[in-house]
Amino acid sequence: MPRKLLLPYKSVFSHFRAPRGLHDSVAMNAARSGYRVFSANSTAACTELAKRITERLGAELGKSVVYQETNGETRVEIKESVRGQDIFIIQTIPRDVNTAVMELLIMAYALKTSCARNIIGVIPYFPYSKQSKMRKRGSIVCKLLASMLAKAGLTHIITMDLHQKEIQGFFSFPVDNLRASPFLLQYIQEEIPDYRNAVIVAKSPDAAKRAQSYAERLRLGLAVIHGEAQCTEQDMDDGRHSPPMVKNATVHPGLELPLMMAKEKPPITVVGDVGGRIAIIVDDIIDDVESFVAAAEILKERGAYKIFVMATHGLLSADAPRLIEESSIDEVVVTNTVPHEVQKLQCPKIKTVDISLILSEAIRRIHNGESMAYLFRNITVDD
Repeated sequence: MPRKLLLPYKSVFSHFRAPRGLHDSVAMNAARSGYRVFSANSTAACTELAKRITERLGAELGKSVVYQETNGETRVEIKESVRGQDIFIIQTIPRDVNTAVMELLIMAYALKTSCARNIIGVIPYFPYSKQSKMRKRGSIVCKLLASMLAKAGLTHIITMDLHQKEIQGFFSFPVDNLRASPFLLQYIQEEIPDYRNAVIVAKSPDAAKRAQSYAERLRLGLAVIHGEAQCTEQDMDDGRHSPPMVKNATVHPGLELPLMMAKEKPPITVVGDVGGRIAIIVDDIIDDVESFVAAAEILKERGAYKIFVMATHGLLSADAPRLIEESSIDEVVVTNTVPHEVQKLQCPKIKTVDISLILSEAIRRIHNGESMAYLFRNITVDD
């Protein structure tokens, strides 16, 4: 039986040729493997920030369709290949928070099932951040949302000025919590005449650390508003402050607890001198403005001749524009983390600071594997 000749590997397959254009397509796919930026919102007002970011990056907004069906369900369609790419989903949160959350979750899951390499959520204002602590028989909704985002496929989040810094611990993946304070400080220095005669104000002791950080950077004085408006006699008699009726309450003889004194806040006082000064109230979120309006009235009574409110996230819900317009507040300055063009039309006192620069730089650095330390230079935990 004749022996078969074993040809070398190269000679066996030498007569096979790659299909025409295959090498070109491989090279093209290698060149395309990079990053894409998508907007997960269906409203034009919310895509404005995404357009600003992509313009700074010199990129085009990813092709996708996000819409609500007639039955209220959210549908997301990705119109281009994302295989093996880093995908950044920009999601600003309008008044319809729950719809925005579902849009983000569904888009992240669609990109995950389309074999995207990394899915990074750019969420400047993180929703439900106020529900990050246990309240009686409530729940920590912010923790639930963090788990849902991880399950949907997100691998990283870029956000800004979380309501509580501890929220970062809710996530099982990296979270970059950027700061808006450099932009707000720059606005104070450039847009407020005679800001050297200003004093930074915390409208409550909880905001004192943030206010102190601003005051130290600007070399200004600090004031803190403490206490609350005292109830009138009529309010005390309507039963709202009465203890609940306890029926058949039994206490084990060995478990008698010491009597605790009820906590009571003193009348509103201003710790610090604001007479003849510009008062600048700083906070992270301005939503229901009643507390800001009340603080402005107190500062006006104490002699402040001009009052500014600086905040990162301008939610400005309900009648906030009208209340601001009718109040002693001279100007409210917020960033564009949340769309508020309608509120600006209702109240000319509302001004906007653009923070797309730092978000676009964060996207570029994450994609290139560069350090994020430059974006946090001279930033403290209290900012």
